Amino acid sequence: MKKIIKSAMLLLCSVCILTACEDDRDSNPTLQKPTPGSLVLNTPAMAANATYDLANSSNLIFTLGSLPDYGFPAYTTYTLAVSLNADMSHAVDVATTPYAQFEVDAASLAATLTTMATDAGKNDADFPLDIPIYFQARGAATQYAGNAIAGTEIASNVVSLSKVHLLYSLPPVNTPDNIYLVGSFNGWSWDTSLSMVQCYDGPNVFWHLVYIDGSGIKFNTNKSWDGGEKGIAGLNSISGDKAGDIQDSGDGNIASSNPGWYLMIITCSVSGRDIIYDVQFNEPNVWLMGTITAKADWSELEEGMKFEVPATADGEFVSPAFANNSSGDGGVRAYVKVPGFDWWKSEFMVFDKKIVYRAMGGDQDRIEGFAGQKLYLNFGKETGEIK
Repeated sequence: MKKIIKSAMLLLCSVCILTACEDDRDSNPTLQKPTPGSLVLNTPAMAANATYDLANSSNLIFTLGSLPDYGFPAYTTYTLAVSLNADMSHAVDVATTPYAQFEVDAASLAATLTTMATDAGKNDADFPLDIPIYFQARGAATQYAGNAIAGTEIASNVVSLSKVHLLYSLPPVNTPDNIYLVGSFNGWSWDTSLSMVQCYDGPNVFWHLVYIDGSGIKFNTNKSWDGGEKGIAGLNSISGDKAGDIQDSGDGNIASSNPGWYLMIITCSVSGRDIIYDVQFNEPNVWLMGTITAKADWSELEEGMKFEVPATADGEFVSPAFANNSSGDGGVRAYVKVPGFDWWKSEFMVFDKKIVYRAMGGDQDRIEGFAGQKLYLNFGKETGEIK
């Protein structure tokens, strides 16, 4: 009798174990690949006949009619793309959501479509356009970190809006307000970059004295490595009396075969949606001006009034000794010569041992000077002193 009871208990335990294993398999379903066509993007009700005027719309709503089946309720990310072509070539993503509805901002869509149209050869004058546009959704089961799970991707059908009224919707491209220089002279740090100086009456013309060696320099309109920095390939033209020294560093920087100081001048212009950078590399000449010079007659490039140029990146530019005490409205004046501009449109002076550039500002205060003194300038540190 005990053997019968013992056998019955063993049999009951075996049944429980098998049942538990089957329950485990049921609670861990297998991820299945979605069936083609199971992701359906609905065509907006008005798409066939309506004209969609993006300039007078706030948003466009697209819904999904059916969703892919992954065998269990999987977290899924859906993305909506737009194209000018029915085959969805050159498509651009315009919305992403975990839900079955997309809300597309009309202004953002207009800017995207304008970029796509200009990339396809349209000019500003071709706008406004009345064109068909095409949309397609994609879905994919995603992991907790947001990465798509391989094999779960699926694309929907393509729907069209047959007539979209599109104004030119991109902001104007303007020449930059700032240009910054980095290089080996400052350890490639944007925190200590040199800010190029705009010429008075020439906001699109920038200049600065900069030390260029074999490892070179780069420039950017922002103080960061944000992808907008320009090296040798970013220069649309190279000119100037020291242009022959300029070369590729080997890794894309603007380098010199003859390391030393250069007066770098960047003239900016706009062509279409592109900013053009025409760059001169000239002799690094700095000049004295005013009643302290030998002639004291305000003539440009006065003989004997040119500064000594340092041999090193941390060296000082040193003026000739002042020939006279400053008098009247003279003061101590200094400048570089930018071709096409009068001397005072690229002048500067030292205040509290800091170089301050006139740039686009008004006339600078006068600094007194005495015969025999000199002006010392460090353009790497933007410092100076009269002594």
